[in-house]
Amino acid sequence: MSILVDGSTKVICQGITGTSGAFHTKGCFDYGTKMVGGTTPGKGGTKDANGLPIFDTVQDAVDATGATASMIFVPPPFAADAILEAANAGIEVVCCITEGIPVQDMVRTKHILKEFPDCCLIGPNCPGIITPGIRVDGEGSSATFRDGCKIGIMPGYIHVAAADAPSGKSVGIISRSGTLTYEAVWQTSAMGLGQTTCVGIGGDPVRGMGFIDLLAKFDADPETDGVVMIGEIGGTDEAEAGVWIKENMSKPVAAFIAGRTAPKGKRMGHAGAIIGGSDDTAQAKMDALKSCGVSVCESPAHLGIRMAEALGIDVPQEVAS
Repeated sequence: MSILVDGSTKVICQGITGTSGAFHTKGCFDYGTKMVGGTTPGKGGTKDANGLPIFDTVQDAVDATGATASMIFVPPPFAADAILEAANAGIEVVCCITEGIPVQDMVRTKHILKEFPDCCLIGPNCPGIITPGIRVDGEGSSATFRDGCKIGIMPGYIHVAAADAPSGKSVGIISRSGTLTYEAVWQTSAMGLGQTTCVGIGGDPVRGMGFIDLLAKFDADPETDGVVMIGEIGGTDEAEAGVWIKENMSKPVAAFIAGRTAPKGKRMGHAGAIIGGSDDTAQAKMDALKSCGVSVCESPAHLGIRMAEALGIDVPQEVAS
């Protein structure tokens, strides 16, 4: 199984005619995602390079296609309104890739989204979500897949569907870091593990779904055997997730916290990655997770190994060391 999206999910792209929107719509379309259209105000009634219909509004797109998920590549000044437009149109999974959205815009958006409890927001400033498809043919970036759903910018070919996992076990992946999401995927695939769903939640301080929201979904998914969780400096989300894991999680969790060498008070890359006190340093978060029974990696190079060990999969000694 999977969480949030699967091969039957119908997806639209808000901002489909922009450079990034057009490029990544094609990537998702080629992967096998059921891309059913997109929106650009003023261009309704036309089609994109993939032959997908373009609509003026999200409501028009939903009415015509039955879409339940949206991928947002709208410029930062308008992206928060794009999120709310999608929610108002009944979109169930809104994946906002856009980075640089003003924090106050997201504070307002999060408050209004309380009126739409059935809408799940992923991001902003994130790589997206993917439920890997079953490999049909080919290798590497030329491989073809079926029954998967890729929304966003993740490289689909590095993923392994649960049905294709050599070990017979699969994991869910949750990450604040885009690049480390891909690293975790690559490593778990190399260990013979599949991935049920991978979610990049984004590094902004105000965002949609968090660790606990997704841990609960993975814990309830019968096909997910464990979870890889990747956090960063800044905020308290990881420590709170640790407590939730200790009290509620029935499956093993392997974690890594990025930013151990970041100086206090200095912004490091993501808008949310800034140490404000002793409790949100990488080491403090690592200690908190360890105290809750989470298998914490000292290096991102060990994510696949620790997850495999937690699932009882034999790891060669030369690899484990």
